[in-house]
Amino acid sequence: MAANQRIAVGVVAAACAVSLAACGSGTHAVREGTSGPQKGAPAAPAPKSVLRLIGDGSTAYTGTQPHLPRPERLKPGQKPPQFVVFSWDGAGEDSQKLFSHFRKVAKENNANMTFFLSGVYLLPEDKRDLYKPPQHSPGSSDIGFNDQQGISDTAKQARLAWLEGNEIGTHFNGHFCGPDGGVGTWSVDEWKSEITQAKQFVENWKTNSGMKNAAPLPFDYDKELIGGRTPCLEGQKNFVQAARQLGFRYDSSGVDNQLWPKKKNGLWDLSMQLVPFPGHNFEELTMDYNYMINQSGTKTQGDPDKFGEWGDQVRDSLLQGFDRAYDGNRAPLVIGNHFESWNGGTYMHAVEDVVKKVCGKPEVRCVSFHQLADWLDAQDPKTLERLRSLKVGEAPKQGWASYLSGHPAPAPKGVPGAPAVKG
Repeated sequence: MAANQRIAVGVVAAACAVSLAACGSGTHAVREGTSGPQKGAPAAPAPKSVLRLIGDGSTAYTGTQPHLPRPERLKPGQKPPQFVVFSWDGAGEDSQKLFSHFRKVAKENNANMTFFLSGVYLLPEDKRDLYKPPQHSPGSSDIGFNDQQGISDTAKQARLAWLEGNEIGTHFNGHFCGPDGGVGTWSVDEWKSEITQAKQFVENWKTNSGMKNAAPLPFDYDKELIGGRTPCLEGQKNFVQAARQLGFRYDSSGVDNQLWPKKKNGLWDLSMQLVPFPGHNFEELTMDYNYMINQSGTKTQGDPDKFGEWGDQVRDSLLQGFDRAYDGNRAPLVIGNHFESWNGGTYMHAVEDVVKKVCGKPEVRCVSFHQLADWLDAQDPKTLERLRSLKVGEAPKQGWASYLSGHPAPAPKGVPGAPAVKG
């Protein structure tokens, strides 16, 4: 690392303080639309005062992420916690200020969340040709690009979100869907290009935007980025192959039932799930867009007289899914959303209500995908296999203590609960 890429801690602290001053918001940045330690395992120690700039200084290594719980292996007979993941596709800060709002919601409810950042939200309009999307001309994007204010605001929120224990994943870049060059038609190599570019736009946002004096994002994105969700849930097959080769650990691009996760092609499959849908004889996917389609069709602003009814329906749907798992097999509940104002903000209000109702309950942990993947990796594979044998909503008939009372294999070295290493 060159000498001019190392900054004294005091200088960095001052720069960060200045950069975190309140900002206005752009108006077109995002069309798609802090927490303390989690309950349960103790959080990792506070990171040392260290900062090492990476590349052009858009990102930096600052030590271990604050407020990141240490994953603990279940003890024999121990009832698993109820995990809930709230995740956001295309996370960015625009005039609606929903990124900053849900950071606050998370912090107030002892929750962490996953924010899937779209790389083009850190790329200015006048540099759009730097993006070379597969099967499209350079500078193409179905969700546009950003302006200076939007980039500044989005970087600020991503910075604060990570420092509060939340995860910064990826929703990739141009959000192309459908049969004409959409992500579902991309090859493995084309997916590799898209993933690499998403990283590059985050890792070079200061150079691309000209904001060279701004504070860096406080993480190494090459290491931080371990998962994402594909646009429109398309292209999962080839994406997973590319993602595995590039070091990802999970994917959340599918549709699943409320069962315990398993690995598919080397990645944890942490898909959204089907939950009861009040008033209907079918189940609905835990995502705002899908609820909207079943309420107002393709109209993002339907009948205002139904907003309250629709919001109650979504809230009750998610809560019924939560209760079914909480009182049943304890499968993690995965909820997906966009930062949007569809149907008068109906879905934002419903999700916020769910956060407030469930995250304070006993044995509930509202976590990021990163934290959930860490916990799953720490478990005995035989225990996870046993958990996966439970059906949707099925609690062990003989009780958890009996159901998980087997003798698990030794925990991996370094995982809390592992036997001490003899010298």
